[in-house]
Amino acid sequence: MNILVVGAGGVGASMASIAETRSFFTSFVLADITKARAEEAIAELDDPGRFIAEEVDARNEADLVALIQRVNADIVINACDPRLNDPIFNAAYTAGCSYIDMAMNLSTPHPTNPYEEVGTPLGENQIASDEKWRERGILALVGMGVEPGLSDIFARYAADHLFDTIDEIGVRDGSNLSIDGLDFAPTFSIWTTIEECLNPPIVWDSTRGLYTTDCFSEPEVFHFPAGIGPIECVNVEHEEVILVPREVDCNRVTFKYGLGAEFIDWLKTFAYLGLDSTEKIRVGDVSVSPRDVLASVLPNPAKLGHLMHGKTCAGTWVRGTYDGVPREVYLYHVADNETTMREWGSQAVLWQTAVCPVVALELLCNGSWKATGVRGPEAFDAVPFLNLLGDYSTHHGMVEMGPGLWPSPRPTGQPGWDRPVRRAIVPA
Repeated sequence: MNILVVGAGGVGASMASIAETRSFFTSFVLADITKARAEEAIAELDDPGRFIAEEVDARNEADLVALIQRVNADIVINACDPRLNDPIFNAAYTAGCSYIDMAMNLSTPHPTNPYEEVGTPLGENQIASDEKWRERGILALVGMGVEPGLSDIFARYAADHLFDTIDEIGVRDGSNLSIDGLDFAPTFSIWTTIEECLNPPIVWDSTRGLYTTDCFSEPEVFHFPAGIGPIECVNVEHEEVILVPREVDCNRVTFKYGLGAEFIDWLKTFAYLGLDSTEKIRVGDVSVSPRDVLASVLPNPAKLGHLMHGKTCAGTWVRGTYDGVPREVYLYHVADNETTMREWGSQAVLWQTAVCPVVALELLCNGSWKATGVRGPEAFDAVPFLNLLGDYSTHHGMVEMGPGLWPSPRPTGQPGWDRPVRRAIVPA
């Protein structure tokens, strides 16, 4: 198959470095708004001759369609910011090829009561396009990163092989990463981090459906494996809560990040100052979004790998019954920054995000995964993915939880953050 990756940033470049160790593709095109950026990423590869650099503006749907047709792409992978999902998603449909992204279309909070009522959920317009993608016989695989992505596959595996009934599926993410010489430096896009953490968190319940809560609500202490240890995790907005209930029978779906008190304080400060706002304000003779300014002054996460130490863990906690007996497990994947930098030249968080769509690509190319329409990773058989993941020199694990076993999550009973924040933002 012919692969087109749009976006040569940290994730796109990591995808290329991972893919070059495999032989499943015919051609691999890496495109960016500046061709030089794609060329730079390819030049870092051991076998750059297998890759082609192209220039494309991901905001321009017509240019994207033209590029897809010119390189005869079978699958388009969106490695850009989710703000660019619409033109890439639509271009793939127009060109008649399959599509993969790692984060779904952004949500729109309820205009007047966002922490009590659901607005437009993540990926709603993508999911609404399911029927027309099916009719055209092409696949849009949405949310195929690590979270969402591998976390959804863990949920699918648990439902098929580990449980008879499921009370709750809870994605839990934590790390002990540190960055030399920097007091505050997110390991992933601050733009995306703010969007996830300061939007109203979402929870899915089989009786209530989808609902929102306060930011940083329902805190719990979760014990992460691989020496990471106990971390307080809180509710945030994330795609799994939308995707998993579409395919997996369960009573509740949650997503909680192990942000830590200091990181939460930083996020609160950004909100109080209005630095999370995407509304443009006048600064001298220009109009600028405060969030874009914040993203510009912070270091590029892709360039921090040599300063990072520690591990990051992504996983899915599942509680239910098996053979009539209560059961609780955590399925997880750990990336060690020292290992990913040494073997792949990529910091752990970006590499962990990038490896999952590459594994999915190989399964689609070899026919192990087949589908049409707009589908999430939980729609596919988990076993081929988890088996193939091992061939990429990375492995998942599982711990049984409960009394005398691995510690279960422990709610702290602390309240979330009462929103909204009152602040003065003067639009441009």
